[in-house]
Amino acid sequence: MAGAGTNEGDTITRNSGRTEPAGGSAPATARPEGEYRQLINVAYRLLGSLAEAEDAVQEAFVRWYALPDRQRAAVEVPGAWLTTVVGRVCLDVLGSARARRERYVGEWIPEPLPDTVEWLGGRAGDGGTDPADRIALDESVDMAFLVVLEAMTPAERVAFVLHDVFRYPFAELATIIGRSPAACRQLASSGRRRVGAARAPEPPTGVRARVVKDFKQAWEAQDIAALVGLLTPDATVVVDGGGLVGAALRPITGAGEIARYIVAINDMAPGTSLRLQPVNGRPGLVARRGDTVVTVAAFGLADGRITHIWAVRQGVPADEGLLDGVLRLRQGAQQPVGDIDQLPVL
Repeated sequence: MAGAGTNEGDTITRNSGRTEPAGGSAPATARPEGEYRQLINVAYRLLGSLAEAEDAVQEAFVRWYALPDRQRAAVEVPGAWLTTVVGRVCLDVLGSARARRERYVGEWIPEPLPDTVEWLGGRAGDGGTDPADRIALDESVDMAFLVVLEAMTPAERVAFVLHDVFRYPFAELATIIGRSPAACRQLASSGRRRVGAARAPEPPTGVRARVVKDFKQAWEAQDIAALVGLLTPDATVVVDGGGLVGAALRPITGAGEIARYIVAINDMAPGTSLRLQPVNGRPGLVARRGDTVVTVAAFGLADGRITHIWAVRQGVPADEGLLDGVLRLRQGAQQPVGDIDQLPVL
């Protein structure tokens, strides 16, 4: 594979405007939709954020079009070149993300997504891993899986995701990570052990859908007993407000605590609807105000009960004050359950 032409210290250039890559207009065939989506799939699993994934892929195309025509023509497999650059950009982003998250206000969790992205398959690999240890593409966007990835070192995460999920051979990983193939094999193995230790039996989709539907109905009915019955005794809610001061600052733990809190704050904001919708390929809940998504919630299950709820608020200013039930759960989580009267009144 031709080299990616990037330096070890290269960092991503943020460009939320998604302008045309440098070097002029690209030919219509230079950026096929399938290849672009595949790169987004890789970058999202590496970073846990669709916005950062889009930036990483944008940066890869910027560097591609910045190459002289002769260098681009010499690249035998442009997709492999772009993947190498995306991997290196993501490695840089992951390295700087830890410092940023130390200053983050409240909890940070991977970005759960309503299913607007088509999660693509990987490719044939080197066959060096037991198929039982491989990670299916749909499992690799599950929130529980993404949370485990957050505990890995940047190099470990890149090696594990690209090898075990996307089947990239260790020889190619070496060019991305800057280590030997043997070292990349060890990194992927370490990541595999982390995932194996945290892996829980996958409940059938029908069970997931029923539990999430029952949870929504119990929430709307303010039925504490039903909510407690749907949660494991040590269930946890983690909420992320995008670093906004008004969002949750700590998790809520315990079925009783969660149920009582949800019932206490179930006064829905006018114009907000809570809907059942797939989130990262699993049944979840999405809160909308009009056509705007304001909260996305993903669920972790074990033995037919909810173990985790991950909720992310998006697109709503901290001082707006009108939040749906999921959003208010996050907004008020900085207060002890006993201090409910101190919460802002909607």
